[in-house]
Amino acid sequence: MNGLMLAMDVTTPPEGRRPLLSDGRVEKRHRANVPVYLARTKEPRGAERTFTRDISPHGARVVTMQLWHSGDEQLLTPLTGEFPQLARVVYCQPRPAAGGYYVGLHFPVRSVRWGEAPSK
Repeated sequence: MNGLMLAMDVTTPPEGRRPLLSDGRVEKRHRANVPVYLARTKEPRGAERTFTRDISPHGARVVTMQLWHSGDEQLLTPLTGEFPQLARVVYCQPRPAAGGYYVGLHFPVRSVRWGEAPSK
């Protein structure tokens, strides 16, 4: 290519990759309030019962009262019967109106099959 980079058509993903959505995601998230436990994998350990705002098989947006940092690892356990899942923090944004934070999580090890919330 003699040092020149050719521009790719933005609608054509690189070979072997899925196309990105307009917000940079590979897959669409769905709005869902799923009860979960969040737990730190490192000291100081702590856990919090909370809920998701939206979900996908490889990530979730979760409401939390704790400040998290990009790259932190968490153990997320959906209270719908799914096994605990290692999650990496992608972002942590303040929730000014209600307090706490929104934390964006990525599941690097395996996907999550989000089940129905248990009925009371």
